[in-house]
Amino acid sequence: MTAPRATYEVDGAAIRRLRMARGIQIADLARTARITRSYLTRLETGVRRQMRPPTYLALRTALGIDANDTQLLAQREPNTE
Repeated sequence: MTAPRATYEVDGAAIRRLRMARGIQIADLARTARITRSYLTRLETGVRRQMRPPTYLALRTALGIDANDTQLLAQREPNTE
């Protein structure tokens, strides 16, 4: 049995692209996800990359992203060594 994730590493550019594609203003998304506008801005710009599970769930829900959809998560580079 695996332990639940402590944090999710997100792709800020993906968050921004999806928000803009849906025509949502940053303040509106922050309010819907119950996070601050400055926190969302830091996520979108890559200053902040880690999110706790409840916050990630709230953001994903506010964007209408399905639980199995990983498009908001940072993609790890394959280890070539």
